[in-house]
Amino acid sequence: MFLAPWIWGTAVILCCVSWFLLGRRRRRQGEPPLENGFLPYLGCALKFGANPLEFLKEKQKKHGHIFTCHVAGKYIHFLTDPFSYHALMRQGKHLDWKKFHFATSAKAFGHGSIDPAEGNTTENFHQTFIRTLQGNALDALIEAMMENLQYVMLQSRAPKPQSNTWVTEGLYTFCCQVMFESGFLTLFGKEFNSNNDKNLSSKQETERAHILNALENFKEFDKIFPALVAGLPIHLFKSAHSAREKLGEALLHKNLLKRDNLSELVTLRMFLNDTLSTFDDMEKAKTHVAVLWASQANTIPATFWTLFYLLKSPEAMRAATKEVQSALETAEESVNLDGKHISLNRKQLDNMPILDSIIKEAMRLSSASLTFRVAKEDFTLHLENDSYNIRKDDVVALYPQLLHFDPEIYADPLTFKYDRFLNEKGEEKTDFYRNGRKLKHYYMPFGTGIAKCPGRLFAVHEIKQFLALILSYFEIELVDSSVKCPSLDQSRAGLGILQPSNDVDFRYRLKCL
Repeated sequence: MFLAPWIWGTAVILCCVSWFLLGRRRRRQGEPPLENGFLPYLGCALKFGANPLEFLKEKQKKHGHIFTCHVAGKYIHFLTDPFSYHALMRQGKHLDWKKFHFATSAKAFGHGSIDPAEGNTTENFHQTFIRTLQGNALDALIEAMMENLQYVMLQSRAPKPQSNTWVTEGLYTFCCQVMFESGFLTLFGKEFNSNNDKNLSSKQETERAHILNALENFKEFDKIFPALVAGLPIHLFKSAHSAREKLGEALLHKNLLKRDNLSELVTLRMFLNDTLSTFDDMEKAKTHVAVLWASQANTIPATFWTLFYLLKSPEAMRAATKEVQSALETAEESVNLDGKHISLNRKQLDNMPILDSIIKEAMRLSSASLTFRVAKEDFTLHLENDSYNIRKDDVVALYPQLLHFDPEIYADPLTFKYDRFLNEKGEEKTDFYRNGRKLKHYYMPFGTGIAKCPGRLFAVHEIKQFLALILSYFEIELVDSSVKCPSLDQSRAGLGILQPSNDVDFRYRLKCL
């Protein structure tokens, strides 16, 4: 009885020693510097996860512009020199950007593989998203989002805003509810038909209850999303698993067919699911859950950070308000509460460089995405001044937050400067330098190359619409004007825009129009 714990302890120690001696990768000639870490399988995962930016800065200082880290069973080559980023983009023959994304989507959302090579579907998902989120399709999305944002802000939310009554609420909670409800209606349409319906008010209330219930399920599922990406099975998280299944049930094709004004994206995806895939009904629905998550998970925190920094900077607030007022005057749009909504089209929204700069700066400060490529075979990666051997199935990664916080590129990089992305003429600034050389890659919250987020244009436009409407209809202020900026929730590093570690109270009321 007394030997058992000792025996087990010895066995564990022997396993660790065996791994240390035999299982650890050895750096071969011509390969980047290697950091194995001391933990079997995990390697450097705990240190990386605690603070990716500081971890990578430390390794960059130690090893230079490229190094390899063993992270949760994967060997990841981090490329930190922005002048070598283009070299990664040119390696399509040797590097696969789809493999990681396809595997992660299937694992996290619970549908079958969407890799056409696996035989479940022949749909080219990336092309579907480009076709329905860019070009002419973007105009329709912008128009619908503009209408839905005003419906949610002015009519749907309870209590309804009044001009003589301040409403106090968490800023993140507000952004989350407004953007989720508006975005859901824009992509997945409405259950009610607003034309000649005597029970419209009741149906709208029912519709909103369903969407807010979907929001709660979304948040429950989203909380454990980093764990799913890391490889943990969703069955370990009972409530999150239940939430994902409920989202899938809501987005079954039979339920979507009952809705009006479905977006082209969802309509086309339904058609392609039905004609090009062998997915069952729930798997089809879970591909729509993936679309829902992709449309909200980064847009919501990006909206929060943009509005928060705007509220903290009186100078930025004045400049943004002036630009919005000028845009409305040019478009001959008047702000009132008589039921006629503001309409700003894509061209008019594109001609708002101050809001563009504010959004970019907020996203620069809050984004922590990872760009992945998986090696299809052993090959040599040729960089600007060096070459390195990469093994098959290794990952080559970029971590743009290193770029965004580089003081050689962005002076005082931790400070919000609303006009950082404006040139002397007040137009978009594109000239950024490092070591006296102009950078091609200086701002990368949406990734880069062929895998660049296809929904990035819509995301920026909907945040811009949100800001334009908030500044037009409402008086807004922080409850505590001296409140400190919330820290970034590092648990989501690698997934895009980081959420705040805590909410911040603000208050709003309708302007006397």
